[in-house]
Amino acid sequence: MAVELLQGNEACARGALAAGCRFFGGYPITPSTEIAEVLAHELPKVGGKFIQMEDEIASIAAVIGASVGGLKSMTATSGPGFSLMQENIGYAVMAEIPCVIVDVQRLGPSTGRPTSPAQGDVMQARFGTHGDHPIIALSPTAVREAFDLTVTAFDFSERSRTPVILLMDEVIGHMREKVELPTAPLLPAQRKPVEVPPEWYEIYGESPTDVPPLASFGEGYRFHITGLHHDVHGFPTDRLDEIQAWITRVFRKIENNLDDILLTQSEWTDDMSTLIVAYGATYRSARQAARIARQRGHRVGLLKLQTIWPFAEEQVEQLAASVELVVVPEMNLGHVALEVERLAGRRKVRRVNRIDGQMLEPDEILASILEPQG
Repeated sequence: MAVELLQGNEACARGALAAGCRFFGGYPITPSTEIAEVLAHELPKVGGKFIQMEDEIASIAAVIGASVGGLKSMTATSGPGFSLMQENIGYAVMAEIPCVIVDVQRLGPSTGRPTSPAQGDVMQARFGTHGDHPIIALSPTAVREAFDLTVTAFDFSERSRTPVILLMDEVIGHMREKVELPTAPLLPAQRKPVEVPPEWYEIYGESPTDVPPLASFGEGYRFHITGLHHDVHGFPTDRLDEIQAWITRVFRKIENNLDDILLTQSEWTDDMSTLIVAYGATYRSARQAARIARQRGHRVGLLKLQTIWPFAEEQVEQLAASVELVVVPEMNLGHVALEVERLAGRRKVRRVNRIDGQMLEPDEILASILEPQG
C-alpha cells in the first residue's frame, strides 16, 4: 500500500485506471473536472485514450462507441451534463453496453451553484431515462471509497453488461484525505468471452447468467446494435414474445445478483431504538451525530448505503421494523427518504434536509434524533 493525500476526484480517476479503464470521453464541468484532468494525463501512459468532446451528449456517445470497440470506458460530469446524457444512458441500457458514468453532484436545478454540494440527482440516476429498466448506482462516503467504488462500478458494469452510475457529490469529490491505495495490479472482472464460432453468435441470446457475451467490433462477429427492441441478433423486432423476454431478462440479471450488488454497512444496530439511514458525504455528519447521541445514552444505529440503486429494500425494512424512529439526512428534500418511508411507514420516518448548498452538520442531525416524537 502507498500512502497518499488525494482528492476524491483524483481517487476516482485512479480507481478507473486500476480497473482497466482505457477510454475517457468527457467535457469539463465543475465539480468533476479533476477526473478528466487526471485521466488526460495518465491514460496515454497505459495505452489508453482521452478525448474532450464538444458536449456531454457527444461524450456519452463516444464512451458507448469505445465500449463496443472493446475498451472499458468512462465519462464524468455533474448535474447539467448528467441531464444531457440521459437519452444515451437509456440507449446503453437497451443495447446492454457496459460503461461507467460518474456524476459529481452540485446544487441545482439548471446551472445552480457549480461549487456547492447537493444530493439532488438520486432520483434522476434511477428514473432519468424513460421506460422500464434497472440501473446500478453507487455512492462513496470517503476518498478511499471513491477509489474502491469506481473499481466496483467497472466490475458491475462489465459483469452485467449495463451502464453503472457512480453518484458522488462535491464534498467527496473535492475534499482531500490521507489514503492507502493498492500498489499491486488489480484483477477486476472482465467481459465474458465469446466461445462460439461467428456464425453461431447471438449478441442478445439466452445465457445461464442472463448476461450474453459481448463481442467487440472488429473481431469477426456480425451483429446489429439499435435503440429499438431487438431480437437475439440485435435486429429490430415487433414480436411481443421477444420484447417481453428481453425486458424480463434485463431485470433478472440484476435482481438475481442482489447479494453482490447491494453494498451496505451497519453500525450499532444490535441495541438501537433509532436508525439513521445515510449515504454520500451526509453519512459523515450522520456518523458523528450517532456517536454523540450514543455518548449521551441514546441507542442510535447507523446504516450506510453504498449502493443506492437497486435499493436495499429487505435490509432497510428489517432494520426499520426493530426501531421506533428512522432518521434520513440528505442534501435534498427527501429522495432516499421516499424509499425509506415506503418500507418503514411515513409516521416512523423523520427527514433532515438541507438544500442551500451547504453540508448537513452533525448538530442538525442530532437535534432531529433528540426531538420527541409527536
